[in-house]
Amino acid sequence: MDHTPHHPERHPRGTASWGTAVKATLHCLTGCAIGEILGMVIGTALAWGNVPTMVLAIGLAFVFGYSFTLFAVLRAGLGLKAAIKVALAADTVSIAVMELVDNAIIALTPGAMEAQLTDGLFWSALLGGFAVAFLITTPVNKWMIGRGKGHAVVHAHH
Repeated sequence: MDHTPHHPERHPRGTASWGTAVKATLHCLTGCAIGEILGMVIGTALAWGNVPTMVLAIGLAFVFGYSFTLFAVLRAGLGLKAAIKVALAADTVSIAVMELVDNAIIALTPGAMEAQLTDGLFWSALLGGFAVAFLITTPVNKWMIGRGKGHAVVHAHH
């Protein structure tokens, strides 16, 4: 394995570790969860319908998911335009897979979309969706990082 002193987090093509994939997925999950929970809470509190609530939740999941990576690479000294490109390259597939799985689980859980903020079903469907999304997204991230994609592009800026 080629672990040069300049890039100890880099992995040769096809050999990303599960630890690296888990870290990348947890990073993505944090931003997604903040955005999605905020969107679901706002939409539910304002008594919006299912579609506008999910659109807001998914939109905020992408905003918060990207912002975590964006701030990290800006702190590393990258300019705004380059940082935006890195965030888009690092997180788009990961966030999309996470949101697709999580929202499918919420939509397919009987009564979850009609549940209110005070209902256990609302929170169990949302959190259960995140757990399943984490399990599905982690191998996707491992595969992408092993091919120099996804969060692999962030490691070049640490």
